[in-house]
Amino acid sequence: MSVRRTTTTRRAMAAVSMTAALALALAGCGDDGGEESGSEGSSAPSAPASPSAEDKGETQQEDTAAGENVDPDAKLAEARGEEGLTLVVTQVKRDAGGFVTVQASIKNDGDGTRNSASWGGQEQSIVQKNPNSVAGATLVDKTGKKRYYVLRDTDARCLCTTAIAPLAPGETASVFMQFPAPPQGTTEVDFSLPTFATTSLKISG
Repeated sequence: MSVRRTTTTRRAMAAVSMTAALALALAGCGDDGGEESGSEGSSAPSAPASPSAEDKGETQQEDTAAGENVDPDAKLAEARGEEGLTLVVTQVKRDAGGFVTVQASIKNDGDGTRNSASWGGQEQSIVQKNPNSVAGATLVDKTGKKRYYVLRDTDARCLCTTAIAPLAPGETASVFMQFPAPPQGTTEVDFSLPTFATTSLKISG
């Protein structure tokens, strides 16, 4: 009896061992497949991101520099200055940003070289920060009884043409000035630049 029991026990243990070994082998094959799949996914290169509109440079800021989109032959107003200078306004436009841009040209019809030293106005901080400029220009809304000065930033730099070179006889300089916009109902203002006569301007836009 004891010999038979021992033989039976040994056979049972052998069967269990074979079953366990077979199960481990099957499990190992499954794990190998999973690891290959995962490694293939991690080594695959990612698709490059498509460039945005900003990267392509499609978003552009509107340029309000002197002479931009202005008809040089337009003549909305004219003001005589000292020593043969003439100022011709070519555009007065109300912009969406809440300001008015005045575009003009100044011609020297005299017989000597003229400079822009007086056109910057009387504020010393403005004159020092904006040499040879048209920072002294103003707009006057007579209906609203309000005067508007050329816009400037926190460093007192004006939103206008600066560093204007002396004008020899026959030469012309293009200039621009930006002011706070009067109320929407105001369509006409008086424009002044030191040493030039005051002239009336109609605002477009």
